[in-house]
Amino acid sequence: MKRLVLVAFLWGCTWIAKANYILIPMDKAQKNHLKAYGIAYWVLQKIGQEVDWLLNYRGGSFGTKFDPRIQNELSIRGVSFLVISSAQYNQVLAEIASPSANMDVVKLEKAPKIAVYSPKTKQPWDDAVTLVLTYAEIPYDLIYDDEIMQGKLIDYDWLHLHHEDFTGQQGKFYAMARNQAWYVQEKKELEALAKKWGFSKISQLKLAIVKRIREYVIGGGFMFAMCSATDTFDIALAAEGLDICESMYDGDGTDPQAQEKLNFQNTFAFKNFRLEKNPYVYEYSDIDNQQHERGVNEKTDFFQLFTFSAKWDPVPTMLTQNHETLIKGFMGQTTAFKNQLIKSEVVIMAENKVCNEARYIHGIQGKGTWTFYGGHDPEDYQHFVGEEPTDLNLHPNSPGYRLILNNVLFPAAKKKKQKT
Repeated sequence: MKRLVLVAFLWGCTWIAKANYILIPMDKAQKNHLKAYGIAYWVLQKIGQEVDWLLNYRGGSFGTKFDPRIQNELSIRGVSFLVISSAQYNQVLAEIASPSANMDVVKLEKAPKIAVYSPKTKQPWDDAVTLVLTYAEIPYDLIYDDEIMQGKLIDYDWLHLHHEDFTGQQGKFYAMARNQAWYVQEKKELEALAKKWGFSKISQLKLAIVKRIREYVIGGGFMFAMCSATDTFDIALAAEGLDICESMYDGDGTDPQAQEKLNFQNTFAFKNFRLEKNPYVYEYSDIDNQQHERGVNEKTDFFQLFTFSAKWDPVPTMLTQNHETLIKGFMGQTTAFKNQLIKSEVVIMAENKVCNEARYIHGIQGKGTWTFYGGHDPEDYQHFVGEEPTDLNLHPNSPGYRLILNNVLFPAAKKKKQKT
């Protein structure tokens, strides 16, 4: 009996020695896609070990050297994985390296430090990024205007902006929420913040914030924005030096020539857009493709991910890794971007051709990059103010949320020079 136990033990040790890699598949065989990203981050942060991102291999799988701690963490979090030998892993790498295969390997080297731009007080809506970061167990810091004005952006690799109004019009909620307690309190807090930093108007503070974020990106930062943070960011840049806020927002009227004076050279993504001047309309400009213009409903609203060359265009390939290419649409204050208002140098990564709209776009600014993702919550088609947040335990394989997490890991990648 002792001999049998010894033989079994030695056989087990030999098997583990040969089983030198862990493969985390990201195709439809994966039980929990979202937590798999958290595992990749955890390996970088806690184990201090590189992770291979196997672009276009089984849905954008992850590979890393075998470590019993990783195996244990995968089991605890309910993430599907395979333990394979070095020879088997080398076969995978050889398949990926074939010139005929639209696949590549990107090394993830260091866990990025993540900041989420959000007020510290509770808001009457959720944030898809903080929901998925929490669910995936990826750590992040909340920062807001004080931290940005104090120059703390430099401490972070990745910055997220969500349901934010950088134009100073308080989300254009005036018509529907001006008497609600949260709206009144938010206005007081923003006015106090503006005064604290020497500005007489909220719009002036927000412009200062936008310009500091622009400097952060140009200096090499990674910015990701969703919903109204996308178009209001560019509107604020285009309207620098102009008053586009009506009296209920800042105490005086707008510049009647503001539209004609917009400077589209200042913007990241959009051009030739027209402002929505009516303060009672819940919209900022015509960048956002409206529901009556789109002609779709919850059952027919989908957008298509583009397929990029992994070996030649690794950046958009990383950002579009998924087990699905057709993603169900979802609405937000800013849902989708009219194609004709997008600058020619912007990379469109997902679109609805029928609606002539882009849903997911990317660009380079200086040494850094930005990504805009239309809509509010990928698993809640039309999320209303005050509704309960989405329970991601019900959506562990969400392809829409996967696009967010692609962006979270993107700064960890060892950069390859883009060939096109």
